[in-house]
Amino acid sequence: MKILIYLYSLLFILPLLAQEKVDVFFDFNKANPNSNSIQILNHWIKQNPTAEVYKIEGFCDTVDSKTYNYKLAERRIHTIETILKLNKIIVVDKLERTPFGEDFDFSLNQDENRKVSFFFQTPSTNSFSEKVKNAKVGELLKLKGLNFYNMSDEVLPDSKPILNELLEIMNNNPTLKIEIQGHICCKEVEVEDISIKRAKTVYNFLLSNGISENRISFKGFASTRPIYPLPEKNEEERVANRRVEMLILEK
Repeated sequence: MKILIYLYSLLFILPLLAQEKVDVFFDFNKANPNSNSIQILNHWIKQNPTAEVYKIEGFCDTVDSKTYNYKLAERRIHTIETILKLNKIIVVDKLERTPFGEDFDFSLNQDENRKVSFFFQTPSTNSFSEKVKNAKVGELLKLKGLNFYNMSDEVLPDSKPILNELLEIMNNNPTLKIEIQGHICCKEVEVEDISIKRAKTVYNFLLSNGISENRISFKGFASTRPIYPLPEKNEEERVANRRVEMLILEK
């Protein structure tokens, strides 16, 4: 079963707010998320500490009665709301809770119907575009939330909005020139040039989407520029060292 968490930008952006949706999946007849979704939900919580959840929708498969599935959808909503609150995610006072049970457009894959969707918004005053706007030439900015599969240059699905935001920034700032810099954690000797390949992945994404090669370049620094000295003491330090940054060359 393919378990994914999807982040979708809504078509309309309200002033000062970025609105998105997250899907969390459940096993058959269960009111708690399955193990894979728990891991991904925990990752989302760490990446979005200032998020404000304003709507939660619950869904079920077509097995059992509509009444039973409606109640199960309600329980799933309650579970997600509880998890979010326990992790200090803001759930607005006028939260919209909508259990659909079986009353929605079904996927032919029943696994995809057993889910909860919650909608959230985050203040845009701390957005990456604002940081780029305020940055000076020579300043380094981390592409926060841009993550890759282990020992790979393939971007994780939930990191793709970061690339799209960077592309939008480059399009909106035609004089901006940057250098993409890749870094790794944990090992003093790099294997398979991962830091270079990850930086080049970002470079190729921008290039393939119409950004001139005169405005972008890339480098890999392996573990030569760690934020924390090697060996790192914990996973938090390893995550901090394992990063992609952009150097502002011209504005």
